Amino acid sequence: MNTDAIQNNKTELAIMMGILFSAGSISHAHGEQSITQALKKGTAEIDLRLRYENVEQDTNDANALTLRTLLGYTTSSYKGFSAKVEVEDTRIVLGEGDYTVGPSGYNVGQYSVIADPEHTELDQGYVQYQSGGLIAKFGRQVITMDNHRFVGHVGWRQDRQTFDGVSVTYAASKALNLNYAYLSQRNRIFAQDADLDSQDHLINLSYHTSFGTFVGYSYLLEVDNETDNALDTFGASFNGSATFAKSTVLYGAEFATQSSETDTSDFDADYLMLEAGVKLSAVTIKLGYESLGSDNGQYGFATPLATLHKFNGWADVFLNTPAQGLVDVNVTVSGKLAGGGWSVVYHDFSADEDSSTVDDLGNEIDLSYVRKFAGGYATGIKYATYSGDSGIQDTDKLWLWGSASF
Repeated sequence: MNTDAIQNNKTELAIMMGILFSAGSISHAHGEQSITQALKKGTAEIDLRLRYENVEQDTNDANALTLRTLLGYTTSSYKGFSAKVEVEDTRIVLGEGDYTVGPSGYNVGQYSVIADPEHTELDQGYVQYQSGGLIAKFGRQVITMDNHRFVGHVGWRQDRQTFDGVSVTYAASKALNLNYAYLSQRNRIFAQDADLDSQDHLINLSYHTSFGTFVGYSYLLEVDNETDNALDTFGASFNGSATFAKSTVLYGAEFATQSSETDTSDFDADYLMLEAGVKLSAVTIKLGYESLGSDNGQYGFATPLATLHKFNGWADVFLNTPAQGLVDVNVTVSGKLAGGGWSVVYHDFSADEDSSTVDDLGNEIDLSYVRKFAGGYATGIKYATYSGDSGIQDTDKLWLWGSASF
């Protein structure tokens, strides 16, 4: 382990101990209970996920069998205060580690990428205050906004994304919700090897009605690396449903505008999403259109805090938006079978702004089946096959997994 990793682990241990001590001290100061009593009244959690992943590409392949373990503890609450500590660990099982994780320096250039590095780190560690409709958290925490398109936890990967900072959620009424977060560090999916210091402000307001939910947001992102940089996104969305006879009609729309400024560049791009569907007794069918716009073929609309695996195909070909932008026309069919849920998704990709070498960006078919069992157990299988174009290589991915939560 290198010096930076040792220092990071020491820092995380100090945070964890400080959080537990703070929670106990708050209770003791009010004469309610000692730190030992506060710990005894808490709740322990464990979550295990064993997953096999296979990647086949034109130039390289990869295989990974990894076990992710989450151990958590949440203290009891006293006068609205509580604390949570959660440690995350990922290990390669049975030597099945023929894959590359670039930011971690693991097998660089030898295999295709599977972004699940071996690691042990503090996943969450925060103090929370709750009173009425107000919830405030300070420390390392999971933060998500809406459908994860702009802010998510990337929970599909074995090392999920969390953030260091302060978050405040306020339910002003049954209809109106206000969310704000300040992020001082982005703890990304590559353990500690690609975490970023930041000065991010996330603002999200939602209003619920009988026919849908309106959301307005401002995500003002800045990497704290002693350079001038800013990624500012302003947008609004509406999603809802209406029931007719024995079916439900689904509808949604979203628009956002983005500016990206650095010492050497200044770009603007827009985002548009339209979705319509119908939920029948046996299946749900949805048609979607999503455009991550381009600025004259030089910059593509970016969502660096998103749960990217959820969007634009499970093969993860478009984790970074091409400079020509990305248009994704997709159809999803899903339903229930043998106690589990299945889905089939088709994507047709193209550039938002064509060039002489980039136009059609290929297509993809995604398949999945997940079955949950009593007692917190689940199993799943998922497959993605991407057929490339405009110089992008074909990619096939397969996942098999089992999980248990206690």
